[in-house]
Amino acid sequence: MESINIFKGYGKVNPDQLEDQTQTSNPKSPKPQKPLFSILTISALICLTLVIGLLLAALIHVSNSESPSLSSSNSAESAIKTICNVTRYPNSCFTSISSLNTSPKPDPETIFKLSLEISVAELSNISSLLNTMNSDPATRDCVDQLEDALSRLNDSVSAMGQKALTVAKLNDIQTWISSAVTDQETCLDGLEEMGSTAVDKVKSKMKRSMEYTSNSLAIVANFKAILDKFHIPLH
Repeated sequence: MESINIFKGYGKVNPDQLEDQTQTSNPKSPKPQKPLFSILTISALICLTLVIGLLLAALIHVSNSESPSLSSSNSAESAIKTICNVTRYPNSCFTSISSLNTSPKPDPETIFKLSLEISVAELSNISSLLNTMNSDPATRDCVDQLEDALSRLNDSVSAMGQKALTVAKLNDIQTWISSAVTDQETCLDGLEEMGSTAVDKVKSKMKRSMEYTSNSLAIVANFKAILDKFHIPLH
C-alpha cells in the first residue's frame, strides 16, 4: 500500500506547481533597450541644426552691414558714414554733413550735394577774409584763385541740381572739383613763394576748406561704386 501511495504522489500533478515550473523554465524575455547610437544621432542632428541657424544669422548680419539700408532707424548716420569712408578725411566729412542733414533717409545724391554746399560755404568765408586783409600781389593772386575755385564748385552744385545723373556729368563734376582743389593749392604756393606775411594765417584758415573740397572730390570719384552699395542705378 505504501508503494501505491508513493506512485500516486507522482502520478497526480498539482496545477499550481505546473504553472510555477512553466514560468521557471520559460522566463519572460526582457524588453530590448533603445540603442545608444540612436540617441547620439538625434543629439548630433540637433547640434547641426543649431550650427546652421547661427551661420545663417551671421551671413544675414554681414549682408546687412555691407548693404546700407535706407529704412533702418539709424539710416542717416549709416548712410553718411558709408559715403564718408571713401574720403581721406572721414571724420570732418561725417561731422560737417551730419550737422546740415535734415533728412531721416538721405540718399547718396543728397549727401554729395551737402558736401558740395559745405565746400562752397567754407571757401566763400576764406575768400571774404582775404579780401579784408592788407592786399599784396600774392594775396590778390590768391583771391583770384579762390574765386575760380568757387566758380568750379558752384558749377558742380548746379549740375547736381539737374535731374539726369549720367557718367558724363559725374566726369565733368570730378574735373571741376579737381580744379578747385588745384586752385587752393596754387593759392598757398603763391603766398609761400612771395614770402607773404599772411601765409600762415591763410594756411590755417584754408585747412578745413581744403579738407571739405577733397572730401567732395573723393565722393564723386567713387560715386558709381557708392550707388551700387545702395542698389541705386544711374539715371
